Amino acid sequence: MRAALRQHFDRARRALRVSEAAPRPRCVGPGSAPSPRCWSCGGALSGVDAVPHFCPRCRALQPPEPRPDLFRLMECERSFRLDAQRLQRRFRSLQRALHPDRFGRRPAQEQHYSEQHSSLINKAYQTLLHPLSRGLYLLELNGVEPAQETDCDADSEFLMEIMEINEKLAEPKNDEILGEIETLIKDRQEELTKEVTAAFERDDLQEAKKLLAKMKYFANLEDKLKNKKIPS
Repeated sequence: MRAALRQHFDRARRALRVSEAAPRPRCVGPGSAPSPRCWSCGGALSGVDAVPHFCPRCRALQPPEPRPDLFRLMECERSFRLDAQRLQRRFRSLQRALHPDRFGRRPAQEQHYSEQHSSLINKAYQTLLHPLSRGLYLLELNGVEPAQETDCDADSEFLMEIMEINEKLAEPKNDEILGEIETLIKDRQEELTKEVTAAFERDDLQEAKKLLAKMKYFANLEDKLKNKKIPS
């Protein structure tokens, strides 16, 4: 009897050791998203950090992300201060790799994705290259709504300056005056760019928002100036 009981307990202990050593199933919650798959070969894309994505198995180009981080796409730090030369190098590299001409003999779906990527790369480059659009995009990433034109109404001195420039642009064309306005706009944009840089670096998003609204006024004046300089 004792021998039978001893054998029974020995079997139970061995079974317990086996169950503890076996790998436990991975818990997947009801809200867990399935791993993305390649549209071409069906291979798993999980763990692929490269942007844009190529399937590691068949090297097929994958579609762009619905709302990509443009800074990550262009391999730039998420910062208002930006290395323009590095941005340009990344832009040229991506355009060489993803231009639709390189996918002319690929499946139609992959050609379509290359067109989408090419358009997205152009958008990312233009957005990050220019201080105004770069600043507005940073506000968007931080959940801050851009300022409306009325947000500058409290700054009467600034509005007076804008009004005076508009009045000069409305006068008959005078190359000397247009040259002075062009220099003034350039100087004011450079000043505002420095102030916006400082505001973002001290994480004062509301101040950056106000300054970017002023930059938008000068950008509008710049467009008016360009139209004024076009030969009639």
